[in-house]
Amino acid sequence: MSLPARTRGLLPPLVALLLLAGCTAVPDDPVPPRTTRWRPAPGTPWQWQLSGRLDPAVEVPVYDIDGFEHPRSTVADLQRRGRKVICYLSTGAWEEFRPDAGEFPPELLGRGNGWEGERWLDIRRTDVLEPLMAKRFDMCRDKGFDAVEPDNMDGYANDTGFPLTAADQLRYNRLIARMAHDRGLAVGLKNDLDQIPALVGDFDFAVNEQCAQYGECEALRPFVEAGKAVFHVEYEVPTGRFCPRARRLGLSSMLKRYELDAWRRPC
Repeated sequence: MSLPARTRGLLPPLVALLLLAGCTAVPDDPVPPRTTRWRPAPGTPWQWQLSGRLDPAVEVPVYDIDGFEHPRSTVADLQRRGRKVICYLSTGAWEEFRPDAGEFPPELLGRGNGWEGERWLDIRRTDVLEPLMAKRFDMCRDKGFDAVEPDNMDGYANDTGFPLTAADQLRYNRLIARMAHDRGLAVGLKNDLDQIPALVGDFDFAVNEQCAQYGECEALRPFVEAGKAVFHVEYEVPTGRFCPRARRLGLSSMLKRYELDAWRRPC
């Protein structure tokens, strides 16, 4: 179980007696709803770690970590260290290793997306996907995360096994953004560069992989011009080749390994 995120007051006498008798601890209370939504500014440094033992000591104001793998106590610890914490989730692909994998009907699962154990989702089926994603977003909210990074948000531009259109993707991405905002969470647009002009107003920041390698970083300019951070990583291009341009564009850029462990080389 996760530890409480904040110090509690005195327990009522009956609960105290139960605890002394050897009962389990009282579960965490829900995190109070936020009254304002976080919006990171361009150039904000960050750390993105989705594998390995979490290193909480990187001196950056933003951490992006796996929403399923980390308990509320980890989120609270990072926040006590002065960080905002982003909840990584896949919203456009099914992952066989997630605890809710069995809740996704087989007919919604398409072709593999290039990662072992993952398959594209039929995002047209919002009647089924919306309640499933709502549970995931509730999890992020209840663990105290500040924001969500929904992954695999550009299925229409890939070979998913479904006849997805750009309109399908816009509709689904806006639904995802609205669901995050309804829970007081900021939300980032992951990749989906061609639809940035239509979606920049719906999202609070962007997350991008390899725009320098593929000559696409200019497409992210609308987020910076709107005063919103672009959290950017490269995997194969040396920092000397992409950092000068990234700085001029106002991107929050770093070099990472594909496994997204603790190692990083920021611009």
